[in-house]
Amino acid sequence: MHSKQEKLDSFGRLLDTMDALREKCPWNAEQTMESIRHMTEEEVYELSDAVIRDDSQDVCKELGDLLYHIVFYARMAQEKGLFDIADSLDKVVEKMVFRHPHVFSPDGRKITAKEIADNWELVKAKEKEGNKTVLAGIPDTMPAMLRALSMQEKARGVGFDWEKREDVWDKVHEELGEAEEACSEGERTHMEEEFGDLLFAVLNACRLYDIDPEVALGGSCSKFRRRFSYLEANTLARGRKLKDMTLAQMDAIWDEGKAKGL
Repeated sequence: MHSKQEKLDSFGRLLDTMDALREKCPWNAEQTMESIRHMTEEEVYELSDAVIRDDSQDVCKELGDLLYHIVFYARMAQEKGLFDIADSLDKVVEKMVFRHPHVFSPDGRKITAKEIADNWELVKAKEKEGNKTVLAGIPDTMPAMLRALSMQEKARGVGFDWEKREDVWDKVHEELGEAEEACSEGERTHMEEEFGDLLFAVLNACRLYDIDPEVALGGSCSKFRRRFSYLEANTLARGRKLKDMTLAQMDAIWDEGKAKGL
């Protein structure tokens, strides 16, 4: 591993590289915060994918790519006289020191991880430049599933949560019934609303049972891909096409794949 000075030197080289690119590369020079925003989102997802795959080499690479974007935004802000990377670093250090008095305060007492999580939103609410309301810091552009989980976590942080996690199932069943009823009525706006409520309740259940819904759903997607690929391959091997088969015929081959552990 590298020394602290070596890490600082590497960060300095990144800053120098960004300066050179911004000043000498036509493409980099014409970029704006808005023009690279979607690329930044892509980098975040690529990092997330590498973490899920537990691929340390890819995590290393994707962290570098994301850090490059962070420095890119800071450089553009610097050109406008708004702030520079040092301001961003100072702000996050100040924030973390404030939120962790048990670490940085001279009289800080020992505290458990659960106590930190339970009091996190209350501590954030005391910040000088913190969000005025509990949910204010959640961006509307965040994917809906992540936004729902973030809202639920923040509400939990100020005590708004189920007393027992088992209680959430009554809500899930309630929302399922309302979604079914809405579908029987056939009014699209109402159906959309009730499906949203159902999904929100299921995500709440995932959170309460410490299940990552992205990982869970990703596993189901992978399973569906394996079984559907088996169905497709075996159908073609038998000289047939899926569109010419009945659902019962397809189900039979699907069940073959399932029995093989796919």
